[in-house]
Amino acid sequence: MTDTAEGAVESIEYDVVVIGAGPVGENVADRARAAGLSTAVVESELIGGECSYWACMPSKALLRPVVARADARHLPGLSAAVRGPLDVAEVLARRDAFASHWKDDGQAAWLDGIGAVVHRGTGRLTGVRTVSVTAPDGREQRLTARHAVAVCTGSRAVVPGLPGLAGARPWTSREATSAKEVPGRLVVVGGGVVGVEMATVWQALGAEVTMLIRGSGLLPRMEPFAGELVAEALTGAGARIRTGVSATAVHRAGQDGPVTVDLDNGERIEADEILFATGRAPRTDDLGLETVDLEPGSWLTVDDSCRVEGTTWLYAVGDVNHRALLTHQGKYQARIAGAAIAARAQGIPLPETDRWGAYAATADHAAVPQVVFTEPEAASVGLTLAEAERAGHRVRAVDYDLASVAGSGLYADGYRGRARMVVDLDRETVLGVTFVGPGIGELLHSATVAVAGEVPIERLWHAVPAYPTISEVWLRLLETYRDGGRG
Repeated sequence: MTDTAEGAVESIEYDVVVIGAGPVGENVADRARAAGLSTAVVESELIGGECSYWACMPSKALLRPVVARADARHLPGLSAAVRGPLDVAEVLARRDAFASHWKDDGQAAWLDGIGAVVHRGTGRLTGVRTVSVTAPDGREQRLTARHAVAVCTGSRAVVPGLPGLAGARPWTSREATSAKEVPGRLVVVGGGVVGVEMATVWQALGAEVTMLIRGSGLLPRMEPFAGELVAEALTGAGARIRTGVSATAVHRAGQDGPVTVDLDNGERIEADEILFATGRAPRTDDLGLETVDLEPGSWLTVDDSCRVEGTTWLYAVGDVNHRALLTHQGKYQARIAGAAIAARAQGIPLPETDRWGAYAATADHAAVPQVVFTEPEAASVGLTLAEAERAGHRVRAVDYDLASVAGSGLYADGYRGRARMVVDLDRETVLGVTFVGPGIGELLHSATVAVAGEVPIERLWHAVPAYPTISEVWLRLLETYRDGGRG
């Protein structure tokens, strides 16, 4: 530490400096500390990040009562008890509890418990291995990293530059997951994961929901049937889904008046709130990237150890590297990056190829799992049929109706769902799996193991699913593949 006389900037040296204390930054810090490296973590908002307060935790807390009620309504002996509306106050209170009431005391205590030093304030790169931190009171510190700086600043919602939009105070994912009351009418722009999950929540809590989709359907990055089944459920619940349309302007009447949305077909829609779920951008605008010859506002390109290309000391982990914008993938990357940082700090040479080892985030390429917690749930891992064909694989898609599995009939009357397995015909391994239906989120890890492990079909025959469970679909998919094609 250097001179801290009045007017001087305090300077502190650590082995590792982590910018961003979301789940990704926390995991990098944890791995660095476990290796005995002194570690600083810089955070400008709440420790725990987007996932803990505005994404994963509050959104899933909101969705769980919606899905549980839907399941109960399909069970004789229970359906009559759940005919009424959800208790909005109870649902929102539970959401608040899972978001820790937007206080980070517990997360801060955890970082302190592993021996990481937290610096509250805005962190910016000022050169190689150096980070300046401006505290809320304006005090500045300079942190120097002996070995590595890890950028774990995540991403932010993108809002288009439409006329009138800024004054209309639109919702992004943050407002949608933290709102304190149900809007009477909600327009959702976008049909991806955030759009369909938030449409599911607020429709169930009493809002009149209209979805505006530029393309032809929902969940465009999944198999087409996933979006179709989710759209059917949303429409059945009362939501309106408009495809092939775009918003061209948005206006709000006064401070608390309604929002008017102009569409590209000349129509107008009025609502109380409008949510834009139209993509994400990296939080690198004010990170000081220009001081190390990188472009401010850009996604950071990394190798499989999450080290920024062209550097020996800078790592970009999680959303900010644009490999897989999911919390669990970011935490996976963080474990890889932390191990790589520690090994390099100890002078351990890393292998040029580390396909199955501890220093390469290979799952970001071929085995990324995701669950969409709508009603019904949609879950996928690996490649879709279209993606596999575009990549040049010789493949077969094997489809099966989940309603034909014994466990699904026990799960709920009138069960509707579908499964698809994409098989590489040359290697006879599974390249991708998609499930859509109630309660299928917990099936996904078995599919992830099959894809990530490149398990041969002939071995999957010996992974016997328990009867009567929905996981018996694995047996049916394998039988259908053996019999020569799509089910």
